[in-house]
Amino acid sequence: MNSMALNPTLTRIVPPMSVVFLLLLLLTCLSGIAQPTDSIPLRHGAHRIGNRTDSDMAHWRDYGLGQFIHWGLYAIPGGFWHGQPVNGAAEWIRSSKKVDPKEYDALISQFNPVKYDPVAWALMAKNMGTKYVTFTTKHHDGFCLWPSKYSDFTIMQSPWKKDIIKPFVEAYNKQGIDVYLYFSIMDWHNPDWRYELKTKSDSVAFDRFKEFTKNQLTELLTLYPTTKGLWFDGTWDKSWKASGAFSDELEQYLKKLRPGLVIGSRLRADEKGNRHLDANGRLMGDYHQVWERKIPETIAEVKGYDWECVMTVPENQWGYNARWSGHVKSSSEIIEMLANCVSKGGNFVLNFGPKGDGSFREEEIRLAKEIGNWMAVNGEAIYAAGQSDFRKEDWGYYTKSKTSGKTYMVVFNTPVTNMLKVNIPKNQKIASQKLLGSKQVLPLEHIEGRMHYIRLPGGVRQQPAVIELQLISDDQKKELDVPKT
Repeated sequence: MNSMALNPTLTRIVPPMSVVFLLLLLLTCLSGIAQPTDSIPLRHGAHRIGNRTDSDMAHWRDYGLGQFIHWGLYAIPGGFWHGQPVNGAAEWIRSSKKVDPKEYDALISQFNPVKYDPVAWALMAKNMGTKYVTFTTKHHDGFCLWPSKYSDFTIMQSPWKKDIIKPFVEAYNKQGIDVYLYFSIMDWHNPDWRYELKTKSDSVAFDRFKEFTKNQLTELLTLYPTTKGLWFDGTWDKSWKASGAFSDELEQYLKKLRPGLVIGSRLRADEKGNRHLDANGRLMGDYHQVWERKIPETIAEVKGYDWECVMTVPENQWGYNARWSGHVKSSSEIIEMLANCVSKGGNFVLNFGPKGDGSFREEEIRLAKEIGNWMAVNGEAIYAAGQSDFRKEDWGYYTKSKTSGKTYMVVFNTPVTNMLKVNIPKNQKIASQKLLGSKQVLPLEHIEGRMHYIRLPGGVRQQPAVIELQLISDDQKKELDVPKT
């Protein structure tokens, strides 16, 4: 006999089987959305779905403007070898067929940067508006700017004989700038480095190299405990791409050693040899690092990932090159790239390449000053800002403050009429519009629907203008329009 027939209460609380089936089906579908199933089983792929949500990553997300510094032995020849220019990026000169590696390594006897002044460097970065800096502790040539006990090719074997990194970190931290350390996995000086593992002896040597790498990274995080993150390079060769298990374990080890550490997508490979994105298309790392000297055309290209763009002033010159060939970017071009990146939710990082003596070239000093002058007035459109609800217009970019909710129009292409088209998002109104950093209210003209024009004052502008918009909802506007009795 059916027990439900003897218990009317039970009959009421138990739903029909068809309802149970539909509920189970709905839960399965929702579960599938929240937890997408990997089509390829991986032990060393991405370990997280979506972006990091902790406070350290939120802090990284709000930087807006960063500085990159490439400095090492390559700054001594500065793109020239025996008086002749060598094509390509200056920091790659050791790999040129025109350069004898042993002769290059002998440059260590000339590295004596008597004009190195980390306090002045940090002040220049602060005045530029920099919030974080990435500094090359060791580039592909293997020369270490810190006194590593695991290498015979360090600053201590040079005439300088003093740690470069420690005073750098201290000076930048004093100016409120977070320090991230660049580290090249590839090391041309280390005899155990292999581009490819062809033999058993290659594998044995590379195992030693992996231990050496772990030791040096441990050393850096121990010597410089305020380090906020690590920026990796030289991870594209077959040897490293075949070391997915090790790079996965290394990342987890480093983050355990320094909780909150931020590491981008250049360190790891999965067991299939994929970099940045694993075989299932998921990001391996805390932010996407494919935007080198390029900016995504649309926000869709970012795919929801955290990201930064690293940019050079001339085309593809990172370390000091005495000859800046090709197009050299102006401060207005750089500021436009900065606004473009922030409008798409990314950070923008500008590279500097100090000379062998530790000084900056005049062009870099001037650029830093011009960018800083603009940031001093307009920084709130960049710091802790991101994508807005407005549709992009040809005159420039919109950004939106994550704290105040204000929207900013960063204007680069002013029409001859000085009239800027603005399409206001649905259910919103403009409560005020003024030049950022001033009390000058700008004329607002309604055209039709949600389209308006804002008129900029006439005259020649030397730098991009920024207009601050304060928005209110349609309902708030109606309340304000009601006459008070």
